[in-house]
Order: sequence, then structure tokens, then C-alpha cells
Amino acid sequence: MAASDRFHIGTGVSYALATSVVASTAAATAKLLAADLSAWLIVWVQYGLCTLVMLPWVLRQGVAALASERWRLLVVRSLAGWLGFTTYYLALPHIPLVDASLLRSAAPLWVPLLVFAWLGEHVPAIRWVALGTGFTGVCLVLRPELEGINPGHLLGLAAGLFLAASMATTRALSASEPASRVLFYYFGVSFLAASPMAIVHWQPVSPGHLPGLLYIGLSIFLTMVLYTRAYSLAPTSIIAPLSYIAVPSAAVLDWWLWGALPDAWSMAGSVLVVASGVLAFTLRGSSTGDH
Repeated sequence: MAASDRFHIGTGVSYALATSVVASTAAATAKLLAADLSAWLIVWVQYGLCTLVMLPWVLRQGVAALASERWRLLVVRSLAGWLGFTTYYLALPHIPLVDASLLRSAAPLWVPLLVFAWLGEHVPAIRWVALGTGFTGVCLVLRPELEGINPGHLLGLAAGLFLAASMATTRALSASEPASRVLFYYFGVSFLAASPMAIVHWQPVSPGHLPGLLYIGLSIFLTMVLYTRAYSLAPTSIIAPLSYIAVPSAAVLDWWLWGALPDAWSMAGSVLVVASGVLAFTLRGSSTGDH
């Protein structure tokens, strides 16, 4: 059966592109709000809203739906996701949006290393070439100098690492845990973890900030819905590389909102990271027969 018979590729690609647009605009909104509000408060509101949205599911299913023998791994996955978003939002006031987006988008490069170290999974030699190219691109974005690396870039790098840990643990949980349970643990644990620092950095929120906070919070659900639809309509080998559209989208928003353009080092690093990510996804698709 031809791929076009099994998939609605055009529609799937549209959903994938919409996912990147929502993610980029939510990040830009967070960067705008960070001029007035603490990133700790922004991430706390985000997970508070997400937890509230999930409450009807708990009420329908009952507390028993949360029981799991793998609760420890669910907590680890939740904390990794929370730290990924928190470090990302903390980085945004200090570095261009495109740099933060790129460093976070480098997460798929870290995943093979994590599963290799954690699960002992074999990583094909040709994929190490793609990973090496990607990490070279990350180094070009970080641009270490005599005085060191911009702390904002280090936070962006940490965001990618924590996101990779979240991706790897989600993969480990997918065989036994329903998506709704994983999500509720993620949002609930993240909300609790974010609460202490939100209290420390508490500040008044003006009515003008509310639409932006609402959009940031609900953007997680929106991206998940779009992302899931994309993968249901088109093959992984086509959809997965499109996540890197978030990088040029961030560059456009950087230029539009802050009048900032990436320098030659950031552009070169972006090209290497995106190219290596696309190659890695292509290699994975070829090895699994997804085409």
C-alpha cells in the first residue's frame, strides 16, 4: 500500500508546522512577560492551569486511575519536564529567542546518549556522526570565550538536557502507562515543584498579563493535540524533522519583536544542529522501516 494511501501527509505536515508556530509564539510570549514577571511565576501559572484542565479526567476516572507501580519513574519524568521548561524560561531574558529555541531543540541529540548510558541501547556508528555534527553546532551557539559562556546559554543548554531526559523517560513509560496518567503526574508534580520558588518570587499580576499567561499555559495542551494529530496523519520520518521549524520561527519573532538578527556563529550552529537532527531522524526512520 502506498504511503499516500496510508497517510494524509499534507494535513499531517500542516499540523506539525502549527505545532512549531504555537511553541515559538508561546516562548516569545514568555520572553515578553519576563520583562515584568519572574520566570518562576510564569512556569508556576503554566502548570497550575494545566493541572486544572486535567482535573475533570481525575474526577471521571477516580483517584485509582493514578495508581502505578512505576510512580517513581513518573515523578522523575515530571521533574525533568518541569526543569526543562523552567531553565528555558529563565534563559529567555538573557539570550536571543532563537538561541534558546535552538538549544532546547537540540534535545533529540542528547536522547541517544541518555538511552545508551541508562538502558545500554546500541547507537549505530553513522548516528554518532550526526550527533557529533549537532554538538559542534551547539558549541558554535555557545561560543565559549575567555570570560566564559553566557549563563543564559548554559540555562538553554540545560533546558535541552532536561527535555531529553523527559523524552527518554516518556519513551520508557509508554509501554505501560496511559498518556492521561503521565500527563497528570507531569502537570501536578511540576505545579508542586514550582510552588516554593513562585512564592519566593511572588508579585502582582496585572490584567494585561493574564491573556499571555493563559496562552502560555494552554499552549502545552494545544501543541500536544496538534503534535498527536500530525503523527497520526503522516510518517515519523517526515513529521519529526519538522519540529526544527521552531528555530527559524524563533528567528523571525526575534527580528519582529526585538529587532535582533542571529550572528554568523548562531546561524552556522543552527544549520549544523538542524541538519544533524534531520539526519538522525531520517536514519531512525530508515532503520525502523518508517518511510
